[in-house]
Amino acid sequence: MWRSLCVCSAILMSVVTAHAIHASTFVDKLPNSTRSATLIESLNDSVRYQNTENQNQLFPPASTLKLVTALAAKLELKESFRFKTRLTQHNNDFVIHFSGDPTLTNKDLKQLLSSIPKHQKIHNIWLDNTAFSGYDRAVGWPWDILGVCYSAPASAITLDNNCVQASIYTQKNGSTRVYVPEHQPIYVSTLAKSVSKTEQESTLCKLELTSSQENHYQLQGCLSQRKKPLPLKFAVQNPALYTQRITSGLINQLQLSISGEVKVGTPSTQGRTLAVHQSVSLDELLEAMLKKSDNLIADNLTKTLGAHFYHQPGSFDNGIEAIKQILFSRAGIDIEQTPLADGSGLSRNNRFSAQNMANVLRYIWQNDKQLGLIKLMPYSGQSGTLKYRKSMRKAPIKGQIIAKSGSLYGSHNMAGFGLDKDGRPTTLFIQFVTDYYPIKQSNKKKTVAPIIQFEKMFYQEVVKFSQAIPKT
Repeated sequence: MWRSLCVCSAILMSVVTAHAIHASTFVDKLPNSTRSATLIESLNDSVRYQNTENQNQLFPPASTLKLVTALAAKLELKESFRFKTRLTQHNNDFVIHFSGDPTLTNKDLKQLLSSIPKHQKIHNIWLDNTAFSGYDRAVGWPWDILGVCYSAPASAITLDNNCVQASIYTQKNGSTRVYVPEHQPIYVSTLAKSVSKTEQESTLCKLELTSSQENHYQLQGCLSQRKKPLPLKFAVQNPALYTQRITSGLINQLQLSISGEVKVGTPSTQGRTLAVHQSVSLDELLEAMLKKSDNLIADNLTKTLGAHFYHQPGSFDNGIEAIKQILFSRAGIDIEQTPLADGSGLSRNNRFSAQNMANVLRYIWQNDKQLGLIKLMPYSGQSGTLKYRKSMRKAPIKGQIIAKSGSLYGSHNMAGFGLDKDGRPTTLFIQFVTDYYPIKQSNKKKTVAPIIQFEKMFYQEVVKFSQAIPKT
């Protein structure tokens, strides 16, 4: 046995020597200001094929942090876990107990309310938001993206992904107009000008969005002339107010008789359960979170972990602390001193090291039979956020990597596994790139972006090494 292990290690080291490319080869493709950390490591015996010397240096993880959140969720929550939204009756008051279900829809809410008999006299309908506490947005979320759906607030009262849709049209007289579907209780106005593309570029006039807690949105700046409308997706700024208005509309649709109001809170009297809506399974939630990089699922799961672990309303603070405690106690991964602010990676205050991410990936692989997380991740050039990634769309990289991407302003990250020819993980790899600010090319000539050149070379090495490792 010992002899066979030695032989395999010797063969592996010869493979490493034959194929190794120094990290500087990749880094040379990036602007001088860029910081990066890379690692390619054999899963079976931890031999490092390629690594930079800064494995413990902290980088913004962006959405690769969702791997950490997913692991904590699998370790702490049972396979039977589902977000549950309950309707209870308290004399003539009715309460909808929200749990932060990121998949709850208008249709689901209507189904719950339809459990109230039409002849029932209703005083008030309450929207219970006590499942979570604290801020709906984490410290470090960029202020300038709070109006778009990928930064929708992580709230206990969550409906329709806390996201609404609209569209903006350019008009011949130089103005714009906005269309909002009638069923969406929001108000959108536009002061944006319709201009030619040349005028927009020369004046540096961009389309800008401002929003308010009343779910009012205003567009201003410039939009280049277009034949078709530009689709818009707005993050609901006040989910409780939005859900109040949706609930009032549903009450009218269902012809329910209410003498009071739709209120946020919960009465003090004891009630009985009339109906329960359950979300999809934990695995389905995690698959959507990892493949679509869904921030709302990640952050509402983070708060739910805080609630579950500490037996109190969930928040970003106790959710992050719960993740750290769960990983240490259940997986032996110590990230106590790692600065984290959310579970999605959206906050610019998050930091993570390549070494800690490697520890997370190795644990996921070692316990794949119990966890089943690897199958939920995107495949290079084939699924999820990696399907159309320019550096992964062609052979030999397409279909040969399973990984989670992550990007923020100036950061381009990837963490995952390289596969052998039979599609089994044989390596783990990390790519943390930050402070990436390439010089804009003024000429019209098409050039390949430095980050794409970097990634293609790095991923080719991941694939090459992963498929060269001898089978044991």
